[in-house]
Amino acid sequence: METAPLFEEIADGPAGGVAHWLKTSDGLRIRVAHWDLANAKGTVLIFPGRTEFIEKYGQSAAAFRDRGYASLAIDWRGQGLADRMTDNPAVGHVGAFGDYQQDVTATVAHASALGLPRPYFLLGHSMGGCIGLRSLMEGLDVQGVMFSAPMWGVQMAAPLRPLAWGLSAMSTPLGFDQALAPGQFEESYVNRTTFEENTLTNDPEVFGTLRNQLAQHPELGLGGPSLRWLNTSLREMHKLALDPSPNIPCLTYLGTQEAIVDPLRIQERMGGWPGSTLRVIDGGKHEMLMDVPKMRDAIFDETVAFFDAQRAVAA
Repeated sequence: METAPLFEEIADGPAGGVAHWLKTSDGLRIRVAHWDLANAKGTVLIFPGRTEFIEKYGQSAAAFRDRGYASLAIDWRGQGLADRMTDNPAVGHVGAFGDYQQDVTATVAHASALGLPRPYFLLGHSMGGCIGLRSLMEGLDVQGVMFSAPMWGVQMAAPLRPLAWGLSAMSTPLGFDQALAPGQFEESYVNRTTFEENTLTNDPEVFGTLRNQLAQHPELGLGGPSLRWLNTSLREMHKLALDPSPNIPCLTYLGTQEAIVDPLRIQERMGGWPGSTLRVIDGGKHEMLMDVPKMRDAIFDETVAFFDAQRAVAA
């Protein structure tokens, strides 16, 4: 296994974290980091959102470790320190949304090779919730799953939706699919907005940390998505909406101030998912795992209690 950088000075994660480079089946290099724990109750597989990177989840890894779980997080292709997909590293791009499943396959095989303690549990945030749901439908071996603001639909003004579908669909055959989607920017979101206007967190200290992480390691930053990413993600979300939910216990969090993903798609999915629970968090924004201490501590406490209950059922 080839060791990869892990910027512990900005991750604020548990001691002893280790990152590795992995090769996917189509030859791309991605980065995965893990935080092991002696006598752990299991391992949480952390599937981050679009633009995110491993170090952003260092504190989440610490929260799980404090509650008895090891964890592992991934840099998806096209972001973090994983191979970028275009000549412009500021543009979030992917060939097809299903390609992320190759990253999942490599990551799960790596977790097994490391001997990380089972059972495995999944945490999927935003885009990671979209990738994670597909993984579950394809047989990802986890005992339970927690989704945070999963990207099962995106918020978009109704008149713009046909334009987004049409323009993004034309972009590939006409050869401009690597261009930024309309209204998007090369600059990372936290660097081009203020705390007062941000849609991510209610905690000014957390917002400052997100900015500081990119200030110290700008190579981790990512701007808006490409037209191809937009089209392939819209297609994936549409396909997922037509498929039944997997037979896996699920806990999902949705904030009342969610402004990025579509709450209706989440409510519809969770309303028809046997063995699932939807928690609507009053005042929660998009990054509820990185919000004020009272909110995030309550979420981690409930999530771990949920994972513990699934362990007991399995035992």
